[in-house]
This record gives sequence, C-alpha cells and structure tokens, in this order.
Amino acid sequence: MATARDLMTKGAECVNSTETLVDAARKMRDLDVGALPICGEDQRLKGMLTDRDIVVKCIAEGKDPNTVRAGDLGQGKPVTIGADDSAEETLRTMAKYQVRRLPVIDGHQLVGIVAQADVARALPNDVVGQVLEEVSEK
Repeated sequence: MATARDLMTKGAECVNSTETLVDAARKMRDLDVGALPICGEDQRLKGMLTDRDIVVKCIAEGKDPNTVRAGDLGQGKPVTIGADDSAEETLRTMAKYQVRRLPVIDGHQLVGIVAQADVARALPNDVVGQVLEEVSEK
C-alpha cells in the first residue's frame, strides 16, 4: 500500500517565519513554486505561505512586503500528514481540508510535500479526478 512518503516530493524548503515576504517571494521564484512551508527557528512547521497569500493578505491590503514577515501570515495549526500514513488517508485529508499542497512530517520534521501534481503522477486517473473535484469544491 502506498504511503504519503511514496507520493511526496522530497526536500521541501522552508521559508523562515522571520523572513520578509519579499524574501519568501524570491525563494518561490528561485524554486519555481507557488507555496512554501513556514518553519520557525526550531525547524518545526508553522504554516504554509502561498504566492496568493502575499498578494491578497499583504499587497492588496497596502502592507509593505519588505516588513511583513512570513510568520505573520501563518495562521492556526497547519494541516499535515504523517510520512507513513496511507495514500488513501493523504487523499482524504486533502479533500477534507480542501488543500492542494499537504506538508508531510516524520515526527516533527518536515520531510516533503504532497501536491496535486504528485497525486496525478502516482495514482489512477479516476482517483485523481475525484480528489481534484473534492479539493476544488467551495
């Protein structure tokens, strides 16, 4: 049975909670990604930051991305999946919380991220279609 570890993209890079949104945006550009996990000084996951968060919660609000910190946008407890949890549980979690990217943790350590593209590559088309539909419902 496949696990989250089997589906995930390994080596996810974090943006530190104390880094500015400009720093986070540059890291997103350099890595060619639309989201980054936010990690604290203890390297524990504090949340997720998306390019949309930067635009909607900072720039559109007239805030300065040179002074707003990534940790300022990480709200609540992040939705995660354990590395050894089943692929089915991973998909249920993505659908339940309607998240397109799901950080994978082993203990308290971030070990990767399962994105919709990872699901699409690894699972049958009918399963992928169902997950995409459930994640996109709003």
